[in-house]
Amino acid sequence: MPYKAVVIGASSGGMNALRTILPVLPAGFNMPIVIVQHISATSNSYWIEMLNNLCKIHIKEADEKEKIQSGYAYIASPNYHLLIERDETLSLSADKRINFARPSIDVLFESAAEVYKESLVGIILSGANSDGTEGIRRIKEYGGLVIAQDPATAASAVMPSSAIQKSAVDHILSLQRITEILMEINKQSQF
Repeated sequence: MPYKAVVIGASSGGMNALRTILPVLPAGFNMPIVIVQHISATSNSYWIEMLNNLCKIHIKEADEKEKIQSGYAYIASPNYHLLIERDETLSLSADKRINFARPSIDVLFESAAEVYKESLVGIILSGANSDGTEGIRRIKEYGGLVIAQDPATAASAVMPSSAIQKSAVDHILSLQRITEILMEINKQSQF
């Protein structure tokens, strides 16, 4: 079955993990990637610019009502939840914090699961809290593919460990293996 989108959640140690995964992906990567990285509410966009300079896919901060496109990685804005709408556009929300976070990984993952169902790949990376665990569970309930970073390789093991303990994770992988799986899925998901 071809997958249509990838969602990634990361927190403490996540920027280094993203810097390992995203630059390997080819310019013609067939699926859009939507990312929540826990960041300060006052964070600037320097790290997005840095990633964009390293990557072949386009890395950008998500805009309200923006249409999701292949070949792009959309990153949640500081202090806004990022959701995917049924028409495959992005939506920003200033609703209350979830798991002490805004943006929340759970909010992104749950909204993406509702839209993409079994055609979604969910990836949980390094982090120091349990945000993303409920979202991973929801992706799995809809039949999507769920990947957790191997906690032994994470800068902070709490987030992937929580997802592994409380959900049916399909793969527990190093960052290199996550990249390899994404490349394999990319080949299978050519439309």
